[in-house]
Amino acid sequence: MNFHQGLNLGIYPSQPLVGIPFCSVGKFCNIHYSVVMDTLIDDTGSLLAHRIKLERDARGWSLADLAERSSVSKATISKIEREEASPTATILVRIAAAFDLTLAGLLLRAEGADNRLSRAADQPVWQDPATGYVRTQVFNRPDHPVEIVRVELPPGQRVAMPASSYARIRQTIWVQDGVLTITEGGEQHELSAGDCLGFGPPGDVVLANHTAAPCFYVVALARH
Repeated sequence: MNFHQGLNLGIYPSQPLVGIPFCSVGKFCNIHYSVVMDTLIDDTGSLLAHRIKLERDARGWSLADLAERSSVSKATISKIEREEASPTATILVRIAAAFDLTLAGLLLRAEGADNRLSRAADQPVWQDPATGYVRTQVFNRPDHPVEIVRVELPPGQRVAMPASSYARIRQTIWVQDGVLTITEGGEQHELSAGDCLGFGPPGDVVLANHTAAPCFYVVALARH
């Protein structure tokens, strides 16, 4: 088990992490990683905490400066950097945006990966401790404008993303299985398997699964 097989962050009770690579027949396969994943938590948390502090120090920012730019409290950032708390996806997006990075860009810098070929077995997987949603980073490189992410959103869960996280990207969501409700700037869209939505101007976005089954979708985005 290596670092790429899971970015299961947190001080929350651990759960089996679910990856969703494609089988040879083109359907999703659920892979439940064992509880050995728990041993990765300390290393992963340390890498991310170190990277956030490094990005902040490189800009000469105080905790208060990052708090103001990210709309995340100074106390929360301090706990994350001291590895006393695990950030949710929403908090990570806000911090990454303050650094002018995408969430994937921040995770990539924490990991230190640099490879044009993204093998399925090496794609970083992260689980949001608040919602249990699983995010697989299919492709991302600092020198390439396109980024691809695969997500499993559990039944009855929702993820809210601030407009700031879309300030310098254009994004499209393609639903693979299940039903995804997207609220974008006050406009609501319900996407079923095969449906694809291109996002408009930056605005607050809520991704929700109101059904009793998991929803699988792919996010493709380009930086500009």
